[in-house]
Amino acid sequence: MIRVLFVCLGNICRSPMAEAVFRELVKNKGLAHLIEIDSAGTGKWHIGEAPHRGTQRLLREKGIDYSTIKAREFQEKDFSDFQYLVAMDQKNVQDMKRKSPKSTSLSITRLLDECPHIQEKDVPDPWYTGDFEETYRLVKAGTEALLDRIIKENHLEEEVLANETD
Repeated sequence: MIRVLFVCLGNICRSPMAEAVFRELVKNKGLAHLIEIDSAGTGKWHIGEAPHRGTQRLLREKGIDYSTIKAREFQEKDFSDFQYLVAMDQKNVQDMKRKSPKSTSLSITRLLDECPHIQEKDVPDPWYTGDFEETYRLVKAGTEALLDRIIKENHLEEEVLANETD
């Protein structure tokens, strides 16, 4: 099983949006049986809460399910539980590295590192900007590029093709 974790500050805006959008993309490619997706926050203020109402509204408008998502805190064990650790911004990367075990060789990437055509690499936090549409636009671009990378790195092209012809 390929495991992907999206991380932001509070796990109520950006990372649950990325989790839901990525889950939808994975399902549409017929890869849900191979890829497990989760999200977490570097802070613990919102543990157990559903996504922010702005994230919920936007995902509802796009027809993307978020019903099972609840905020949780990023843990040291996530370094051994996930193959892909994807942060929403550089501050999240720094906060995650502070929790990394000395022995880890797993790298943390920012979601927009997957998008060379997008100059800014930090996904802005709509908690502060109020712009959930812009966050969604960037999350969608980043998750599409990430899925392409995962398909290539894990040699899933034939699986995707088989699912498309079914």
